[in-house]
Amino acid sequence: MERLVTSNLKLGIIAGGQLAKMLIQEASKWDIITYVLDNDAHCPARSIASHYIQGSHLDYEDVYQFGKEVDLLTYELEAINIEALKQLKKEGYTIVPDPDTLEMIQDKGKQKEFYRHHQIPTSPFKLYQNAIEIQQDIKLGNLPLPFVQKLRTGGYDGRGVAVMETEAELGKMLEGESLIEDKISIDKEVAVIVARNRKGEIKCFPVVEMIFDSKANLVDKLICPSTLSSEQAEEAKKISSQIAELLQYEGVLAIEFFIDQNGKVLVNEMAPRPHNSGHHTIESMITSQFEQHLRAILNLPLGSTELKLPSVMVNILGAEGEVGPVRYEGLTESMAVEGVKIHLYGKKITKPFRKMGHVTILAKTPEAAMEKAEQIKHLIQVKAWEQPS
Repeated sequence: MERLVTSNLKLGIIAGGQLAKMLIQEASKWDIITYVLDNDAHCPARSIASHYIQGSHLDYEDVYQFGKEVDLLTYELEAINIEALKQLKKEGYTIVPDPDTLEMIQDKGKQKEFYRHHQIPTSPFKLYQNAIEIQQDIKLGNLPLPFVQKLRTGGYDGRGVAVMETEAELGKMLEGESLIEDKISIDKEVAVIVARNRKGEIKCFPVVEMIFDSKANLVDKLICPSTLSSEQAEEAKKISSQIAELLQYEGVLAIEFFIDQNGKVLVNEMAPRPHNSGHHTIESMITSQFEQHLRAILNLPLGSTELKLPSVMVNILGAEGEVGPVRYEGLTESMAVEGVKIHLYGKKITKPFRKMGHVTILAKTPEAAMEKAEQIKHLIQVKAWEQPS
């Protein structure tokens, strides 16, 4: 697929959320025919996909039959029926990123073992079959508090994670196969979007800094460029490129890092797809993460990752206590602020902390962008329409 010479290319995307929608927006510029598989007939990507197929990303037959319909298959989330993807690959269908890589990343335990095997810096960890095993290790003195518990599979957007600070909190432990990590004294959390194509070309976007909403356990704001030292930023990009090469990866890969109190750069986890931490690239970079993903999976030359302007991205989240048909407040007022770019995902129902959209704020300096971001964060509110009684 090294030359884009036809308008008959069929690109299949498993799941039709906001990532698929933004990927389709880029694919349409190249007249690529897009197919989306999603159970939700009102999923964000349906409104702009060339073809919508209703089905579950977890169902073997749905995924298998969908993959046979397209020339190239990609995805916007990790929780996919991996056996269907492996069967498609065995039959010669093209799936990118590779199902074997996805299978490893689906399991946070296997991810950590990958880092340890390749001497990639990450926090110390242990693997457990269940909560009983964890409790036994605590009693034996082999597992000191505090620690972080992560379910090995199924967690996303902060779900499937529990922080254990004291013995009193052990009753809140999650049940299931788990990864237990040392609780790191974190100075900063950052991310790198790295892209690699089959030819082995690799490019990293500038490091971004993530500020989290402690209540929602989601990214509240994203700052680009980050406040890391040049040495730390180069280390994060060097590690990201190393991981992409070790995996022989094709596509964009999001890698999240902790910077500890001693300034050490530690890999937290990765996602084999476009990512929330790369949404600002749509306006702030010469090439967006979505265009870069297309370039990489089609084995085309990768685009420039040069920064056009500093930016801050703010997630638009459903307000606490609001459930129902969505209504937005403050959009008009926000549009009056210079450098504000609003993206609404098209989700019809709001729920507390549901990602409904994002705003990217561009300015000449990160400080100016942050000042405007604080203003926008208070202007835009996501509420539910009151239902008639």
